Amino acid sequence: MIRVMIVEDQKLVRSLLESYIQNEDGYQLAVSIPGAAEAPILCDTEDIDLVLMDVQTEHRENGLAAAKKIRKAHPEIKIVVATSLIDTQVLARAKAVGADSLWYKDHGTEELMSVVKRTLVGEKVFPDIAPTIEMEGTMSDVFSPRQLDILRLYIKGFTYQEIADKLGISKNGVRWNLDDMVEKGSFKSREALVATAIENKLMVTTLKDE
Repeated sequence: MIRVMIVEDQKLVRSLLESYIQNEDGYQLAVSIPGAAEAPILCDTEDIDLVLMDVQTEHRENGLAAAKKIRKAHPEIKIVVATSLIDTQVLARAKAVGADSLWYKDHGTEELMSVVKRTLVGEKVFPDIAPTIEMEGTMSDVFSPRQLDILRLYIKGFTYQEIADKLGISKNGVRWNLDDMVEKGSFKSREALVATAIENKLMVTTLKDE
């Protein structure tokens, strides 16, 4: 019997995930909680085979930070990160903290159970790229990876010069790329671009540090 811990702050989503696990032969729901901070502690006291962990949970608690602690203390426990955040850094950070797999919530429950089962037999299941989303009529894949890196730093409050130094480009190059994103997306301003990127979860700004 595979004992599963679910970490998900949204009650409806958590209830759905619980039902998927409980209705699957050979699986048992061991723990279901809304906050990531408690997960590593419960892994010390409960018999857990797999953790299904949301990236951002109750009180902005960081599921990736919790996954990192679980991986260090319990390398035998499988960790599947679940997220609706499409920021490409989430995918990279999930790999970096030692998660076994990642599932995008909008990919459906059939894929979830496939990811869980593949993970349990030792596979590492990560999408090649983050999903493409629509942002006020513009698809997110019209922006280059470099432009997304620039936008991420801009949203974090870095100056043009600081962004240029970090990415090895000119200050004018930073300005041009931001303006190009505004033009590609037909946004009224950079502020509108930023607001839309955050609203559509293209950029993550609310995770507590790991």
